[in-house]
Amino acid sequence: MAVSAPPILKTLKTKDMIAKTILQQIGGKRFTAMTGSRDFIDMGNGLRMSLARNKTSANRLDIIYDAGADLYNMRFYRRTFSKKTFECKTKDIAGYEGVYCDMLEDIFTQVTGLYTRF
Repeated sequence: MAVSAPPILKTLKTKDMIAKTILQQIGGKRFTAMTGSRDFIDMGNGLRMSLARNKTSANRLDIIYDAGADLYNMRFYRRTFSKKTFECKTKDIAGYEGVYCDMLEDIFTQVTGLYTRF
């Protein structure tokens, strides 16, 4: 007789896997090396990363997984911080909703101009 984990632990494992799956779908280590992306943060239902310098000046990207529709939402934005006034400003650059997993790399390249593969 096999014993399985309680349902609470299964949902925690699933939420932990979402960010890893998103990174894998956009290219994994190849994506990281070719684009210079860094500071990957697991947001529970998505992935946040800092971007290298690119044509749109976006320095952050959020990819959120919509479990109900089984699609992704992408938000490119620029976050700046003033050392004088300690203000944090956010400017939206581009946003996409209802993105399929095979479109993630193409949209990334279209917005930033950074290629994710040879």
